Amino acid sequence: MEEHPQARYIVETLAKAGFIAYYAGGWVRDFILKHPSDDIDIATNASPETIQALFPHTVPVGIAFGIIMVIIDGHQYEVATFRRDFEYRDGRRPTRIEFATPQEDAQRRDFTINGMFYDPLQQVIHDFVNGRADLDAKILRAIGDPHARIQEDRLRMIRAIRLSCRFHFQIEEKTAQAIRAHAAELLPAVAVERIWQEMVKGHNFHTLHPMLLQLHHFGLLKTIFPILSHVSQDEIKRRLLPITKYPTTAPVIACLLPLFPEYVLDEQLALCKQLKLAKADQRFVLVLSHANQLMSSHPIELYDWAHFYADPLAETVLHISSAHLPTDRQSSFLQEHKERMAMLQSSIARIHRHDPVVKAADLIQEGIKPGIAMGRLLQEAERIAINEQLEEAPLVLERLKRMGRL
Repeated sequence: MEEHPQARYIVETLAKAGFIAYYAGGWVRDFILKHPSDDIDIATNASPETIQALFPHTVPVGIAFGIIMVIIDGHQYEVATFRRDFEYRDGRRPTRIEFATPQEDAQRRDFTINGMFYDPLQQVIHDFVNGRADLDAKILRAIGDPHARIQEDRLRMIRAIRLSCRFHFQIEEKTAQAIRAHAAELLPAVAVERIWQEMVKGHNFHTLHPMLLQLHHFGLLKTIFPILSHVSQDEIKRRLLPITKYPTTAPVIACLLPLFPEYVLDEQLALCKQLKLAKADQRFVLVLSHANQLMSSHPIELYDWAHFYADPLAETVLHISSAHLPTDRQSSFLQEHKERMAMLQSSIARIHRHDPVVKAADLIQEGIKPGIAMGRLLQEAERIAINEQLEEAPLVLERLKRMGRL
C-alpha cells in the first residue's frame, strides 16, 4: 500500500527532532488488511507546542486534547500527542487529559483492531492491545472494559456495528452485551449529526443494509426512531429487503424511508428535519414522492413524464421504484421508462436548455401582452408541444387557436 509522502515527512521531521511518531488507528488496521485508506492519523510524544513549532502550517483543532492539524502541500493530517483520558462527563470528551506513553494511549482507544500503531520508518507494527490477533480471528472487541469504553463515547456502539458489518467481523460477546445494555443511552448523549455520519460511512462501504438490521437487533434503531420500538426484526428485514437492489447512487435517506412505509410526504420531510439533513436530501425526498404520485396516477401526460425525466435524479428514483416491484416486473418497468425517455429525448433536451418551442416573442406577435395570461399560455403551449411532439412554433400556435386560446 502506498503511503502519503506528506505523512511520512511529518514522522521523519518529528523523529529527527528526537521524538517518537507513528501512524495510528484505522489506517493501521486497513494497512494490515490490505485495504486502501487515505485517512492517516499520527500519534507522537511531542507536545502540541512542539508540533506547532516544527511545522509552519498548523491548525489547533483540538489543542486541549493534544491534537494539532498539520497541513503539508494541501494535505491535512491530525497529529495527536500520546495521552491518557480522565472522566468523561458528556459521553464524548474527557474532562482532563495527561500526556502519556504509546502503551497508555492505546488503552484509551475504542476497539483492539483500531488500537495499533505503525512506524513507517522502521516498518514495524506496535500492538499493545492484541489487535492483530483479533484481526486474524475476525473479531471486534472493545479495549479493556467495554462498558467504560461505551460510556466514554456512546457513538462507539454504532461504530462497532458499522465496522463489524464492513469487515464481516463477529462482535465479541462482552462487547455485544455492553452495546445492548447501553443502547437506550445513545440519545441525547450523541448528536444526531454524528449518528448520520456513521450511516453515511456504512452506505459508502455498501453495508448500510446489514448495518440497519444490526442496529435494530441491538436495540439502537428504536432509540434513534422510537416509532420502530414494537416492530419485529422479521418485519424490519422485510421492509429493508428492497434496498438491497437500490442503485449505488441512492442516498442514505432513500434507504431509510422503507423503515416508515406509512409516512406521507410531510412526515418524510419531518424525518429529514429530525436528522438535520441537507437540502439535497430533502429535495430527493420530494422528487421520490413526486415520482410515486406519477406512477399511481392514470393517465399521465407526456408533458409530466418529460419534466420528470429531465430531473437529474430521475434515473436513480426509477431504479428505487423498480426495486419495490415484484422481481418479474422490474425489468419490464425499467424498459418501459427507457423507451419513453428515448421517445421524449428532444423534449427533455429542450427542458434542459430552457428552450421551449413557443416563446414569449411568438405570443407577442400574436398580440398577447406580457403578464399572467401570457405565462399561462406559454405553459399550455409547452404542454401541447410535448404531448403532441410538435417541434415548430406555428404548429403549436395553430393548435392554441383551434382551442380558442388565441
